[in-house]
Amino acid sequence: MNQMMRTVGILGIPFLSTDMNGLVNMLDKRLEEKKKTFLVTANPEILMYAKNHPDYDKTLKKADFVIPDGIGVVIGSRILGDPIPERLAGFDLVFRLFELAEKKGYTLYFLGARPDVIAGAAERVTTQFPRIKIVGFHHGYFDMEDTSVIEDIKSKAPDILLVGLGFPKQEEWIDRYGEHLDKGLMIGVGGTFDGITGRVKRAPEIWRKLNIEWLYRLIQQPSRWRRMLALPQFMAVILREKMKR
Repeated sequence: MNQMMRTVGILGIPFLSTDMNGLVNMLDKRLEEKKKTFLVTANPEILMYAKNHPDYDKTLKKADFVIPDGIGVVIGSRILGDPIPERLAGFDLVFRLFELAEKKGYTLYFLGARPDVIAGAAERVTTQFPRIKIVGFHHGYFDMEDTSVIEDIKSKAPDILLVGLGFPKQEEWIDRYGEHLDKGLMIGVGGTFDGITGRVKRAPEIWRKLNIEWLYRLIQQPSRWRRMLALPQFMAVILREKMKR
């Protein structure tokens, strides 16, 4: 785990303690220097999964950076007495990277989602950011053993690789195949491509400002209720940790 920026430990995972501008500036510097970077966007659900799956926990700890993509992580840091400044939403980071890529000429590759969704995402992004360079994209319906995907990515040598396979698969894929690449920022972005195309609508800004985007998503997708159970479980673990100190 890279220690150039201050981190806060949450359930054994070191989270970057910075704001969005600090994060983007740091990633820009690493892109300029062609440093390979594995970044994880983690929320309480991911942390609880890692707690119960040691191999995935090891994968998270191999990442160069982990950012708090979930208000629960920020609240947890406050309870533990070492507050993280703000939630760093993966979706927001991706659009900041699009702006940066258009400005600096960084190239991108999209991996994940359905064939029509990933193609639609690439089209939408190039429409919104006319000077952006998307050098390739591939849907997420492939076998983990299929090396043709990483070979295609390697041949295109993108500066930024966005992997939307959902956790834990996306982080496991990056951990396994990222070593084949010589450079690039690699991020697991979950359902971001669905969000870009509008297939899944993001919460309005007021919901995001009130830190209840999770509730909006639950209302839109009631089937997520089982996944939401991770949040009270996470808070219970945090409170137990607080009592030990």
